[in-house]
Amino acid sequence: MRAAPRILLLFGTRPEAIKMAPVIAALRRRARLTVRLAVTGQHRALLDQALAALELVPDVDLDLMRAGQPHRALLGALIDSVAALLEAERPARLVVQGDTSTAWAGAMAANLCGVPVAHVEAGLRSGDLAAPRPEEGWRRAITAVADCHFAPTATAAAALAAENVPLGAIHVTGNTGIDSLLAMAARVAASPSLGASVTPFAAAARTRRIVTVTVHRREKDLAAMARVARAVATLAVRDDVAVALLAHPAPQARALAGLLAREPRVMLLPPLDYPSMVRLLGISHLLLTDSGGLQEEAPALDLPVLVLRDTTERPEGIASGCACLVGTDAARIVAAATRLLDDHAAHAAMARARNPYGDGRAGARVAAILARLHADHADD
Repeated sequence: MRAAPRILLLFGTRPEAIKMAPVIAALRRRARLTVRLAVTGQHRALLDQALAALELVPDVDLDLMRAGQPHRALLGALIDSVAALLEAERPARLVVQGDTSTAWAGAMAANLCGVPVAHVEAGLRSGDLAAPRPEEGWRRAITAVADCHFAPTATAAAALAAENVPLGAIHVTGNTGIDSLLAMAARVAASPSLGASVTPFAAAARTRRIVTVTVHRREKDLAAMARVARAVATLAVRDDVAVALLAHPAPQARALAGLLAREPRVMLLPPLDYPSMVRLLGISHLLLTDSGGLQEEAPALDLPVLVLRDTTERPEGIASGCACLVGTDAARIVAAATRLLDDHAAHAAMARARNPYGDGRAGARVAAILARLHADHADD
């Protein structure tokens, strides 16, 4: 009797943990597979928050992040450590998610070690290697070495097909992040104390409408951050608005916080745990962000999104009308936000637009496909 095939899932950041959790849960329900979790600690504090909120316990913690560590040093450590892990674990498959340094290094290490790679959230493309950078390059590189591609949307699947990925290797599953979001939103609704860290801000906001802002993309220079800061400061002057600026470990986020530090009407919130983030999104009126994941999550909560980028690898939200690209021009940001704050019909149209990213069952679809791929190697 053969041992159950071992599936190793590798991740290192909070978004990866959130989007891997539904896959992990669905795989663990399949007795014919052995599921192993490995984390790199790429975003140590935020990752640990997510692991606790999602009740995930890694089997292996590589703990590779070091204070002041250059990105190139992290990449080298990632490839070396993951390759050693693969040699020790000898999995039938490595599963990576998205476009992080952990995902890229994991896929490259697996390719070196001859381990098949499955890519969750495959096929996202902005068409511009500089935006987002380096994530656009990471995504394309992972596609080149993976043999199983879980595309969240038909648009992502079409992008893979256009790059000559075999059609039989492409699977449209929906986005697993929506699975986690809907599950956590239900938990927070049943137990609001799960999002307790948002309570002081919500109380201070009173009846004012909450505009949540988060900016952290690496490609933004100081001039772009200054333009965003001017727009946020202008919106914060309104008596009917409460601005929540989310802290993030990225240098760009720290720069924006510094630019707005003397704006008394802008409240800087510490890095939120996942339940608190979901609660904040749920009570917000408008989201200004350059985050990829939030472009997907906000529409599932009927929250209009202004995308602070010139291009996006998630065009489905723009096409469906639940998100709008506004770039980093201050006047354009203020005009778009003002319209959504002053025009109820415009806000309602975006809030009610069809969410193109998933139905909450993506994790089960991914697990079913992985189980089929490895059925020949499982116990009878």
